[in-house]
Amino acid sequence: MSRLKEKYEAIAPALREELGIKNVMQTPKLEKVVISVGAGQEGKDAKLIQNMADTISLIAGQKAVITKAKKSVAGFKARQGAPSGIKVTLRGERMYNFLDKLISIALPRVKDFRGLPRKGFDGRGNYNFGLDEQLMFPEVSYDFIMKTHGMNIAIITSTDSDKEAFALLEKLGMPFAKGRNNG
Repeated sequence: MSRLKEKYEAIAPALREELGIKNVMQTPKLEKVVISVGAGQEGKDAKLIQNMADTISLIAGQKAVITKAKKSVAGFKARQGAPSGIKVTLRGERMYNFLDKLISIALPRVKDFRGLPRKGFDGRGNYNFGLDEQLMFPEVSYDFIMKTHGMNIAIITSTDSDKEAFALLEKLGMPFAKGRNNG
């Protein structure tokens, strides 16, 4: 079992008490983590897209999917069926392993890191944030990447309340920036 999963099981009773939840089944929990990368102009280069997908697969520990454009959009120079991005959805043990690695290894390696922004909650209990580059992860070797790229990470929880989701993530050790609390 993952360290983060064990930590969740240890903090769940305190979390229920803090939030005033009487029913055990209503305890906020992590449902999935989605890592995504927009291809942009790099979508025209098949080798670069594949290199980006391999990098995300290495970081996530699960094969990433190359997404295709559903419609042609002239303003974005996007053709229907052309690669538009990369995504991977993590659940269960892989989700906990990735978040543990993100919290304890990757984020502390970011230069001048002051915490994740608190404004990344969407009003439905989910948290989104972006990373500028993939080099902070220990699996990624600078020699094998063709181009540095960022990624968006969405953490989906079982609760509909931002306050409950914030309490869950904070207790799990997510390094939020100091400042005004969500509520």
